[in-house]
Amino acid sequence: MQPAGWHGVDGPMPSAVHQPSGRVLAERLEVADNFFTRGLGLMFRRRFEAGQGLWITSCNGIHMFFMNFPIDAVFLDKARRVMKTYRRLPRWVGLVPLVWGADSVLELPAGTVDGLDLKQGDEVLITGS
Repeated sequence: MQPAGWHGVDGPMPSAVHQPSGRVLAERLEVADNFFTRGLGLMFRRRFEAGQGLWITSCNGIHMFFMNFPIDAVFLDKARRVMKTYRRLPRWVGLVPLVWGADSVLELPAGTVDGLDLKQGDEVLITGS
C-alpha cells in the first residue's frame, strides 16, 4: 500500500522496463516527485517486495539511513538512460556517492538487476509517468 500523496495512488501505477532486454524492472513503480516523498524515500518501510520500485525524480544521490532492507539503485539521466548502477546496497550503509549528471534514481528490491547487463546509456522506459 502506498502512502497518501504518492503518484499513482488514484490510477494505474507506472512501471519500469529495461529497453534493450525488455525486462521489467518494476511492475508497480511509486513516484517520489516532491520534497516530502523524495526525502522520505523508502525509509522506515518494513519490506520491499519483488515487482515493486520507487522512482525518485530530481535526484542524483541517495542514502541508506533508516533502511530496513538492501536495494539495487539505478541512476538515470534526463533521457532516462542508465548512468550508474549500484547492486545490493546494504541497509544502514550511509551515503551513496553522488552521480553527477543523474536526474533520477530507480530504487529496486535487492537482486532485481542480477543477471542483467545494465550498461551506461541503456534506456529505461517508465510507463504511465
